[in-house]
Amino acid sequence: MPISTLLKSPYLLLLAYTCAVFSSLSLATEQTPNIVIIYADDMGYGDLAIQNAKSKIPTPNLDQLAKEGIRFTDAHSSSGICSPSRYALLTGKYHWRKQHDIVGSFGKPFFNDDDITLPQILKAQGYKTAAIGKWHLGFNWVFKNKPSGRLEKRGRTLRFYQAQDIDWTKAVSGGPLERGFDYYFGDGTINFPPYAWMENDRFLNAPTTFIDGKNIDFPINEGNWEFRPGPAEENWNPYKVLPTLTQKAISWIKQQTVDQPFFLYFPLPAPHAPIIPNKEFLGKSQAGPYGDYVVQTDWVVGQVLQALKEQGLSENTLIIFTSDNGPEKYAFARAEKYQHYSMGEFRGLKRDVWEGGHHVPFLVKWPNKIAAGSVSEEVISQVDIMATLAEITHITLSKTAAPDSYNLLPLLFGKNYESPLRQATVQNTFKDTYALRQGKWLYINQPTGEHSIMPNAFANENLFSKFTSATLLFDLEKDPGQRTNLQAQYPEKIKQMNMLLEQYRQQGYSVLR
Repeated sequence: MPISTLLKSPYLLLLAYTCAVFSSLSLATEQTPNIVIIYADDMGYGDLAIQNAKSKIPTPNLDQLAKEGIRFTDAHSSSGICSPSRYALLTGKYHWRKQHDIVGSFGKPFFNDDDITLPQILKAQGYKTAAIGKWHLGFNWVFKNKPSGRLEKRGRTLRFYQAQDIDWTKAVSGGPLERGFDYYFGDGTINFPPYAWMENDRFLNAPTTFIDGKNIDFPINEGNWEFRPGPAEENWNPYKVLPTLTQKAISWIKQQTVDQPFFLYFPLPAPHAPIIPNKEFLGKSQAGPYGDYVVQTDWVVGQVLQALKEQGLSENTLIIFTSDNGPEKYAFARAEKYQHYSMGEFRGLKRDVWEGGHHVPFLVKWPNKIAAGSVSEEVISQVDIMATLAEITHITLSKTAAPDSYNLLPLLFGKNYESPLRQATVQNTFKDTYALRQGKWLYINQPTGEHSIMPNAFANENLFSKFTSATLLFDLEKDPGQRTNLQAQYPEKIKQMNMLLEQYRQQGYSVLR
C-alpha cells in the first residue's frame, strides 16, 4: 500500500487517536497524584527522631518518610491550638480571620458558608475525597432542648448536654460532607462528646449513657483523661479509637484504584491527651507512656504507607505528614524526667505564640517528583498546602480562595526561587497576641508569647528569662530558643514589622492572585 494511502487509512487514524487518548490519560494520571494528609495531634517538632539527636522515641516510619521525600525544618501551623489550625489547613486562610478559639463540645461549624475548602476544589477536579479521624470543626447539632446535665466543678455549676437532649435520629449537617468530603468516619474529637462513632452524617449507635469527665473505667499512666462530660454510646472504649480509625483508613485505601485520583485527610487523635498507647506499644520508648503513644502514632503512619504499597498506589501518591500544633503541657515534666524535649530546641508549648507552640514537623513525599533526602530551611505554613496542591492538580484558584496560601512547588522540586518565599508569616493563638515572621526576624506584639505557664525550674535550667519590653524581636537564625530580645536595638524593624502585621490583619489576605 502506498504511503500516501496509508496515511489516509482510517485504521491508522484510529490507531493514532487511540495512542493519543492513552498518552493523555497517562499524562493526566501522572499529573494528578493521589493525596494523603496525615495530621498528628499535639506532636512536637522534637518528637521525630530524625530531627532530634537526643530523642528518646524511635520513629522509624516517619524517619523513612523524611528520607524518601523532603523535610521542612521551619514549618508552622496557623495556630497553637487544634480547631483553628485545622480550619487554616483546609481553607488556606489564617484562622484568626474567622475566630481564635477551638470548637467546644456540641459547637457550631468553624467555617463560613462561603469558605472554599481544599476537598471542595479537589472534588470538583474529579478527586474522590474522604476524611477519617478527628474532625473538631463543628456540626449543626439537632437539639431537643437545652443542656439538662449538671456538674459541680471548682465551685460552679457546669451545664452539659445529655443523651436525651439530642435528636440522634436526624442527620447531622455542617460537617465534612458539606465541606467537600464524599465520606467521613470518626468520633469527632476523642476527649469531647459525643463519645460515639459517626459515619458520613449519622451516628452508628445512638449514645444512651454519659461520661462525666472524671470516672473513666480504664487506667491511664500519664496525664489526665481530660474528657468533657457528655453523651456516650454503651461500652465506649477510648483505647479502641486510634486502632479503629487506622483500620478504617486502611480499608478505605484498599477500596481505591489506580484510575481514580483520591484525597484522604487522616487527622489522628494522637498523641493528644488522653495519653493512651495500646498495650503492645508500652515500653517501646524511653520517654514514658507519651513516648510509647508517639511510637504507636509512627506505627499508624507505617500502616498507611504499607496499605498504599499493597494497593499499588505508592508511586503516584503525594503524602504530607504534619501536626496541628506543638506539644501539650506535660512536655515540661517529660523533659525533666526523661530528658526528652518534645518541643525540640524551641521555647514554649501548645497554645503559645512562642515557637514551640506552632513550629511543627512537616514531611512531604512524592516519588519521582521530590528528590529523596531533601531538607528545606525555608519558612512555610500549613496554609500553603492548599495553593500548592491546587498548582499540582492544575486548579486555578479564585481571588477569594486560599487568601493566605503560597505555592511551595519551587521548594518541593528544588527549583530556584526568591527567598524568602513567603513575604511574611503570621502566628496567633488567642485574641490580641500576634507574631510576625519575616526571614530571620520574629516580632511579637506583646511582652510575652506565653500562655502555657513554664515552670520556674524548667526556665532556670534552660536559661529562659522573662522580658519587660512592650514588644519583642528575635533573630531566629542566631537565637531559635528566643532567649535574647533585640527590641531595643532595632526600633525601625519593630515599626516596619508591626505595620505589615496590621496590614495583613486589616486587608483580609496576604497573597495577591
